[in-house]
Amino acid sequence: MQIFENNYVSSLSKKTYIALGSFDGLHLGHIRLIKECINLAKKNNGLSMVYTFKNHPLTTINPEKAPKLLMDNNNKASVLSGIGVDILALVDFNKKLMETSAEDFIKMLVKDFNLGGVVVGFNYRFGHKNQGDVNLLKELSIKYNFIVKIMDPLQSKEELISSSRIRKLIQEGNITEANKLLYKPFMLSGKVIAGKQLGRTLGYPTANIYVDKKYMIPKAGVYYTLVGYKDKLYKGMTNVGYNPTVALTEEINIETYILDFDKEIYDDYINVYFMDRIRDEVKFDSLESLIDQMDKDYSYVKSKKIEEI
Repeated sequence: MQIFENNYVSSLSKKTYIALGSFDGLHLGHIRLIKECINLAKKNNGLSMVYTFKNHPLTTINPEKAPKLLMDNNNKASVLSGIGVDILALVDFNKKLMETSAEDFIKMLVKDFNLGGVVVGFNYRFGHKNQGDVNLLKELSIKYNFIVKIMDPLQSKEELISSSRIRKLIQEGNITEANKLLYKPFMLSGKVIAGKQLGRTLGYPTANIYVDKKYMIPKAGVYYTLVGYKDKLYKGMTNVGYNPTVALTEEINIETYILDFDKEIYDDYINVYFMDRIRDEVKFDSLESLIDQMDKDYSYVKSKKIEEI
């Protein structure tokens, strides 16, 4: 898969068929739309492209209202490559793009990417102050001679599958329901950093990861996780919280005990996939009580079978 950044223009001899959207989290509705784009490109002997943004548009339009992100761009690119997308256009959503009119935005796609068609969701908006909608898109497709495919909404339990719905589920700790709506389980990627090494004193040394505050963090608690390290998956038990029993902290920590693993991995990156929420984070009366509960958490995680991601 080719990656174009910030409207990099290449001389594309084949027509491109472009999936347009923010695609945060890559939920099932996103994947269905993108696969439709891939099929449209193949049908017309063209190239499939996902045109999306490095940053959420609200970080430029209204930073105070910008939501926490569900996925980083590296993992988004990996998933898109895996499902067969030919080109990923990763663009900075900046003031210039924000002020681009709806028609000028489409003219840019026609000129820069040899546009053959677009695939969008039923509620897609584009252009300065969201002046463009699917009806305008259809009008412009006639004017500039490209195909338009509008995807119907995808629902689960009579509710629209959306990134905002998934964020709410993760915030509530309902990770299993969130994962049912995502193409891949919810995951946080980060560099392993040195912690206070309190886990070692409890018999459960952990890998602490740094996660940028712009990303969604699950509700505090203990989770069954899968840990991706150097193309291999391990079972893990991950604590998201403030360590109230041992050393209460102001900043939320994400620390994972990786089962059947004995390596020093400071400064390496790991992916932590959240599979199931085991319990709340609580303050125990004693270290012995904490260790006893951790032993039970370990037994639960140990009994799990590693699933394919």
